Amino acid sequence: MNHEEFLQRIFTNGDKGIMSQPVLVALSGGADSVALLRLLLDAGCRCYAAHCNFHLRGEESMRDERFVRKLCNRLDVPLIVNDFDVAAYQREHGGSVEMACRELRYTWFEQERERQGCAVIAVAHNADDQVETFFLNLLRGTGIKGLAGMERLNGNIWRPLLSVSRQDIPDYLSAIGQDYVTDSTNAQNDYRRNRLRNIVLPIIEQQFPQSQERILDTIGNLKQDHDLLMSLVNDAIPDERHIDIPRLLSQPQASTLLYHRLRHLGFNRSQCEQAVTAARQSHSGRQFAAPNHIMHLNRQTIDIEPIGRQPDIAIPIDLTADVLSPVHISISRNNPPFSPRMCDGNGKVAFDIKLLDCQRIVLRRWRRGDRIKPYGLKGSKLVSDLFADLKLDHRAKRDTWLLEADGDILWVLGYRASALYAVQRESQDYLLLHLEK
Repeated sequence: MNHEEFLQRIFTNGDKGIMSQPVLVALSGGADSVALLRLLLDAGCRCYAAHCNFHLRGEESMRDERFVRKLCNRLDVPLIVNDFDVAAYQREHGGSVEMACRELRYTWFEQERERQGCAVIAVAHNADDQVETFFLNLLRGTGIKGLAGMERLNGNIWRPLLSVSRQDIPDYLSAIGQDYVTDSTNAQNDYRRNRLRNIVLPIIEQQFPQSQERILDTIGNLKQDHDLLMSLVNDAIPDERHIDIPRLLSQPQASTLLYHRLRHLGFNRSQCEQAVTAARQSHSGRQFAAPNHIMHLNRQTIDIEPIGRQPDIAIPIDLTADVLSPVHISISRNNPPFSPRMCDGNGKVAFDIKLLDCQRIVLRRWRRGDRIKPYGLKGSKLVSDLFADLKLDHRAKRDTWLLEADGDILWVLGYRASALYAVQRESQDYLLLHLEK
């Protein structure tokens, strides 16, 4: 395949509008991203390059940065480099190294896309990455959307190499005399994707020749099926902000229909199943929270609103069973004799069974002026002071839930429990609450 044929294979007529504007290229220095940059430049696209240095591979990380600086200087491509402290981000937000790097990378890419006036962020995912994503989602458990894989254009993320196999890329670079760097950790099997890539998929290909091509065909079929499904879903629920309950309940698989309409807002299957069950039982007043939206069940409609418009929202909960929304709290009651060692006071707490006598138990967000009587301390403390002691940032404070019973704050979920309804040692009549991650 010559150079022109390779270009025609990658870029479609639908890409012309994108390529007529500046593009921000995610440039690691590896074969895929270097090939992407060279292909875009050869196609006449005006490019900016963005390089992330996570400092996770010592001198090799610095080698990569030196390489991309030299490459961009030679190609006359503006380059932006950012240094990240992954460990600090994990301490603040939790999660794996992989997840931390992904969140840091894409947040910064979007900031730079806006700053440089670029149309999209071009990333170098290829056909092999698509197959790996299919299996990772399959083994994790997913639906048709997850199995349909990565989209060529998803919002501001553009993946023009999804039709190109990984083995074709070094051949292209060799043909144009372009070098690249290799990440030594790609050969290590510390991460799930690497184990899949280096161990599992070669066995599948050996036992089932041409399996990758067939899987890619399947992904394409699933993508078409998903597009058709979403067209039908949108026809059935034309207004996601105000959903007509009688019309929804008249549909087959109403909870699945509701989930597909609202999943992009962060609502999960369990919440949609509970909402439909409550609607069938005419339980108006129920509420379900996604990260940035709230679902209200009224008599005739399900209304969706941004949480930012509901600063004082309070969600009634029942502590006689596990709480699934807006956060997952597992609850056990018939417990062995109580010992303080059973709790950590943060994500695993205990309260006397008399808590169930309260008239109103809710989960709500923090409000200025909220106070808690922390277990083990005298008197009360402003929740804002607790946040300051914990050095929580704005997002962490915003995302924290409080457990309130009859006006008293009993638990700042994940951080501190109240002395109210404290359990006596050896008591067997108590509730053990565990905040699930």
